[in-house]
Amino acid sequence: MTDQTANELPPGAGSLLRAEAVIDLDAVRANTARVGRIAAASGAGVMAVVKADAYGHGAVPCARAAKEAGAAWLGTALPEEALELRAAGITGPILSWLHPVGAPWEQLITAGVDVTAYAQWALEEITAAAQRIGIPARVQLKADTGLGRGGTQPHDWLELVERAAKAEAAGHMKITGVWSHFACADEPGHPSIRAQLDAFTEALAVADQAGLRPEVRHLANSPATLTLPEAHYDLVRPGLALYGLSPLPDVTPAELGLRPAMTLRARVALVKTVPAGHGVSYGHAYHTAADTALALVPLGYADGLPRNSSNVGEVLIAGRRHRIAGRMAMDQFVVDLGDPAAARGVHAGDQVLVFGPGDHGEPTAEDWARATGTLNYEIVTRIGPRVPRVYVGNS
Repeated sequence: MTDQTANELPPGAGSLLRAEAVIDLDAVRANTARVGRIAAASGAGVMAVVKADAYGHGAVPCARAAKEAGAAWLGTALPEEALELRAAGITGPILSWLHPVGAPWEQLITAGVDVTAYAQWALEEITAAAQRIGIPARVQLKADTGLGRGGTQPHDWLELVERAAKAEAAGHMKITGVWSHFACADEPGHPSIRAQLDAFTEALAVADQAGLRPEVRHLANSPATLTLPEAHYDLVRPGLALYGLSPLPDVTPAELGLRPAMTLRARVALVKTVPAGHGVSYGHAYHTAADTALALVPLGYADGLPRNSSNVGEVLIAGRRHRIAGRMAMDQFVVDLGDPAAARGVHAGDQVLVFGPGDHGEPTAEDWARATGTLNYEIVTRIGPRVPRVYVGNS
């Protein structure tokens, strides 16, 4: 891994560099510290969510950066994500929550990973695994307070907590947490927010009556962390905010005290002039209006760029924004540079800023999300493994 500023190409890269995602770990640390200060005002700690390879930023480096900035817990969705962190030598509490039937419970228990039971079958499988290996499992119970995804519905909640209490009394597990997840916390004032807070309060009361004394209770995702102190409980679970993107509509990262951590950049592969009326890319969905300079950029939807960015996505080349011309292809896209005379300063090998913090006038992940009708979450998370990650801020 190299360490250089996000607007410089790495030394010695030469013509071999096609594209890369530059991840600013100092930004991850600063963002974690920012949400940590907000949580601390409510007496809560931080569970840094590093699922989906830390939203495309790299799970292990970002987990380390978040812990350095004060995160007490790490959160993952899949079992293999939690085990990857342990294999990298990362210690401390880790929660994993999306388990299939027949999950690697024994590995998770042995690795000291907290696992989630959101249904009776999961509690039974966890209990059986703990009995086989003779190690009590660390288990958190998830209540469905209104999201309608994972979690136990209120009418089944009492049975789940009573069975969990019996398994704990038998020495098969320790119930370390009770948690849930918001549906509409990114819409402040939505009526479901109050309904879910009330449902979570009731779920906690039922667990308490069953004799459970969890170490942590948590409900707040990134938007609730930033806007809803009463939802902070013992932990907050920020994900997107750690990577410097806004989880709230019409609010910029800067307004929240956050800095985007990912810059996606490539290098121009070809510059050429074509005549007026020339079709560009598959299906000729774009035709040049006049003699035009075109630049070829070797990134495509196989790298995670949305195919529907065709004719709408923008990039920064030589200090100017240019729109994608024609259809985004699997491995490449074309940019209309305009008048060939004005584009003479652009050459093969020049840097293309696809998105970043916006410091140099480049589009942001939010710009790309708006252009393609999706979320900033998806823009960064979908950048695939063909694009190497280069880490800066390795202090």
